[in-house]
Amino acid sequence: MDHRYPVVLVHGWRSHPGIWNHLAPALQDAGLPCWKFDHTAIQENGTEAIALALQEFIRARRKENGYGGPVDIVCHSMGTCIARYLLEFIDGSDREEDVRLLVGIGPPNNGSAMAEAFNDPERGPEVIRRLAGVFLPRGYDPAEDLIVQEFRPGSRVTSALSGAGTRDDIVYRLILAANLTKTPAFFPAFGGRTLEIAPGEGWRMTYAGDGIVPHSDSHLPGAGVEILPADPGNLARHPERYCHIMLPRNPEVIAHVRNCLAASAAPDVRTPPRS
Repeated sequence: MDHRYPVVLVHGWRSHPGIWNHLAPALQDAGLPCWKFDHTAIQENGTEAIALALQEFIRARRKENGYGGPVDIVCHSMGTCIARYLLEFIDGSDREEDVRLLVGIGPPNNGSAMAEAFNDPERGPEVIRRLAGVFLPRGYDPAEDLIVQEFRPGSRVTSALSGAGTRDDIVYRLILAANLTKTPAFFPAFGGRTLEIAPGEGWRMTYAGDGIVPHSDSHLPGAGVEILPADPGNLARHPERYCHIMLPRNPEVIAHVRNCLAASAAPDVRTPPRS
């Protein structure tokens, strides 16, 4: 690889740093130090508190390692929006955070259709029932989950991100999955599809997503996008590896993260498949 910038790893909602137990060793084998940010204990404090904690974490690791250069940030799911909230909203004007590259794996950049579905009085109970024990704890109540409320489309947090816009001093790359073969085993809870809110249409199911986050939620102007798998045959062999929950441990995703960290230019943007 052409550089040895530290890589900050930011896990997603209701997740933990253990999600990086395949990616981190692969990066470290390539000579890249990994700084794993753990926000499991403060998720109930909300987006801004977590973003500020991320800022303090990066500063502490810089001081600990005597390092003042740029870092790369790799995030899963909502972790991408936490990093973006820090970089674009909190630090957007000052630009004190020296970040070269931000890689988002399955991020809900425009807010989460799933978060909105949880709160839908008609659709919510069935969605929560299907995901109980798979993506949600049993007895889950979205009204008690501040992060879910903050990541509904049009919320204060998603509006702040939209208004701030991306930074021209940071390269943005997205790694997304799609059910290219319409295989139900991709994410059995929804028959291989992903719930989304289509402009002018309302709720619908699409194969252009990872079971939890549709591509329409992930779209970020100017970001390079890679849609996986590159070989649809991989879905016949291991469809479950491409669902949202498993993406950080997916060997193809790991390879693409390494490529993103090594590359000097953003990858080509591929058009997501339509449902």
